[in-house]
Amino acid sequence: MLEDAATPSIAKEKAILVGIYGPETPKWLAGEYLEELELLADTAGAICEDKILQNRPHPDPSTYIGKGKLNQLKALVSETNSDLLIFDDDLTATQIRNIEKVTNTKVLDRSGLILDIFASRAKTAAAKTQVELAQLQYLLPRLTRFWTHLSRQKGGIGTKGPGETQIETDRRLIGDRISTLKDKLEKLDKQRTTQRKGREGNPRVALVGYTNAGKSTLMNALTHTDVLAEDRLFATLDSTVRRLELENHDVLLSDTVGFIRKLPHNLIESFKSTLDEVREADVLLHVVDASSRLVDDYIDVVESTLDELKVTGLKKVLVFNKIDLVDPSRLMELKKGFPGALFVSAERSMGLDKLQRHVEYMIEQDYEPFSFKVPVEHYKAVSFLHDAGVVEDEQFEGNYVMISGSIKEKDRKRFKSMLEKLETALT
Repeated sequence: MLEDAATPSIAKEKAILVGIYGPETPKWLAGEYLEELELLADTAGAICEDKILQNRPHPDPSTYIGKGKLNQLKALVSETNSDLLIFDDDLTATQIRNIEKVTNTKVLDRSGLILDIFASRAKTAAAKTQVELAQLQYLLPRLTRFWTHLSRQKGGIGTKGPGETQIETDRRLIGDRISTLKDKLEKLDKQRTTQRKGREGNPRVALVGYTNAGKSTLMNALTHTDVLAEDRLFATLDSTVRRLELENHDVLLSDTVGFIRKLPHNLIESFKSTLDEVREADVLLHVVDASSRLVDDYIDVVESTLDELKVTGLKKVLVFNKIDLVDPSRLMELKKGFPGALFVSAERSMGLDKLQRHVEYMIEQDYEPFSFKVPVEHYKAVSFLHDAGVVEDEQFEGNYVMISGSIKEKDRKRFKSMLEKLETALT
């Protein structure tokens, strides 16, 4: 339906992006970081008016960029008529207060911006609760009178979710709300655990990767479904699970929230329960944007985030996506540098057959042969073997089913326990 011409459109906020470079972060890399910050700002609904990079060995403890540069920033705000300053690092309450005082402009740091995006994109009860909890934990040490004033008068980026109501409350009320949200998350987590138990018979594969690596597009290409896939950061917040039919297995493929450099710690903490899909997977597919200049950085960010989530010891394979956008010589470099990786284009359906065969191979490494003689009345046990394992031969001999194939050790134990319970029920 076309929008009524008389309907006023919401004006986008104008933002200036600010970062620093120095001995540990060269100027070109700091520039790449601001490019990513611009994508985040665009996702949040802001227009980038300008970018500032300041050469400093470390952030100024009171103003982040120093008083001289801050006065230049004030002039640029006036010149561009900007509404918002976004800094590429996390700011302290003191830095926020001093910058706002000099520039008379709303200030947001990287974590605050990411939290705002999550607040606008959270759809399910779990995601909304997780985001609100992370926002309040982030907000608690950063309460400022100026921020509160702007929240009431202007709204906009950085004031979604609990911002409009909770900033005006005192710390005790925020603390009470945090406790309530933690209790709510615990209950939601129990519900998700119950849901996952109902899927225990199927092998699980989880897609992980830097945000915008193309995980949702890859899921759609593999499962022929229509999971939301946007060319924007954080298109996916909640884990999405779809069935993937391989040659010998029906696999549950889950798409998870993308990781990003400097992902707010509070957000990682609150989303740990959602990321249980990752921890409980049989195989992790680490999807990488092959067309990016920062391939190594993105891989490191994902691996360090997985370590922080205590996701260790799982089978992983690097999957370089978007190879249709990569120069052939660069593609050869990647293949030499990452000899165990797979290379695909989800958009063009390139390399997907090889990926599926490799996933099946990795799954079957955990399978061991079985041969059981099962009474025909225990049809539930026979059905379990078909669901959880790979049945290669099945013959009926009198009142028994002779069935053989391969199955995971944990499912073999579940089968034997099931058989014992069925026998007990019949005696």
